[in-house]
Amino acid sequence: MTDSQRPYGNRRTPLPPAQSPAPGVPSPRAESRRSDRPAPSGKQRDAFFDNAKYLAIVLVAVGHSWEPLKGDSRVLEAAYSVVYSFHMPAFIIISGFFSRSFDMRPDRLRRLITGVVVPYIVFETAYPLFKRVVDNDPQQDISLLDPWYLTWFLVALFIWRLTTPIWNAVRHPLPLALGIAMLASVTPSIGDDLDLQRVLQFLPYFVLGLCMKPEHFHMVRRRSVRILAVPVFAAALVFGWWAVPRMNTAWFYHRDAAQELGAPWWAGPVMVLAMFGCSLLLTACFFAWVPGRHMWFTALGAGTLYGYLLHGFVVKAGDYRGWFEHDVLHGPLGEIAVSVLAAVLVTALCTRPVRRVFRFVMEPRMDWAFKRDAAELARERERAQKRETREKVSA
Repeated sequence: MTDSQRPYGNRRTPLPPAQSPAPGVPSPRAESRRSDRPAPSGKQRDAFFDNAKYLAIVLVAVGHSWEPLKGDSRVLEAAYSVVYSFHMPAFIIISGFFSRSFDMRPDRLRRLITGVVVPYIVFETAYPLFKRVVDNDPQQDISLLDPWYLTWFLVALFIWRLTTPIWNAVRHPLPLALGIAMLASVTPSIGDDLDLQRVLQFLPYFVLGLCMKPEHFHMVRRRSVRILAVPVFAAALVFGWWAVPRMNTAWFYHRDAAQELGAPWWAGPVMVLAMFGCSLLLTACFFAWVPGRHMWFTALGAGTLYGYLLHGFVVKAGDYRGWFEHDVLHGPLGEIAVSVLAAVLVTALCTRPVRRVFRFVMEPRMDWAFKRDAAELARERERAQKRETREKVSA
């Protein structure tokens, strides 16, 4: 029945319900907004993903703390290579998994801007200013087109999420993404703008996350896989130790074309495929070891972006001020101490008090900057009316 045929002309067709996430997936908004508040019933967070994000971000911080020290220890450099082969792929796969329902709906675009674009602008400005002050480098420029240190991930996440509808529409998204990554690895002319080499070479991991389902994560969390992960990681460490003098660790960063690394052009596609296979294997082993139950650090998984962006200031301050040059840190005990301190630091930066302090930068509301979506307003009115009706009935 059309509106004109209804007995009362002021009645409207009921609004469709708000789009809900895929089965088994927590609400994407719970990922960032007011993440320290309990989730509403029916939208409970999955402890496995929060645990995985927290452990991955700890490995990121520990890996950054190893960079100034690894040149003195072949064992540390081997461990560094192994960690760098899977910690960002694991984080990116999870990001892709939680982006599966992303579309161009106005509320999701607003969240993308407030949760990714705004932090990028703030931290892309803050890091160079920090270098000017702490490193006494007045020549350090601020450029929004040249991601500085850790901010490349925000650029990548913005581009990847914007292209999500395309990957959801094509027939074979993962082979296509791998092809793009292989082409990028032989194209030095891409340059450094927006760190597009990293954006394109890490793209297959994000697309893989888009293609995954909850049952795929359950498959790698079986006891048999957990046991097999032990010899796999042991073999990876042995191979990493062997490869230290034979392989350029810059391949793990995915930020250069093959020609820029002094390799023949054909090495680029070969290394993209080889690194993708090795990274997936080690990422699967990492996921196999991630606990699925609620742990003491589970709640910290909601604040990993805070830990990621903020720990860079401490690492860079240590680099500028020469903290890593002390001889005591260049031995086994010093390396262990630095690793523990890095883990403690990033853990503290993921806590609720820190998130409350920096939420105005990381998750600004910015209601003043956006138009209200008509459908969203109508849904809010409907909810308010239902609430009033329930209150009248209960009274």
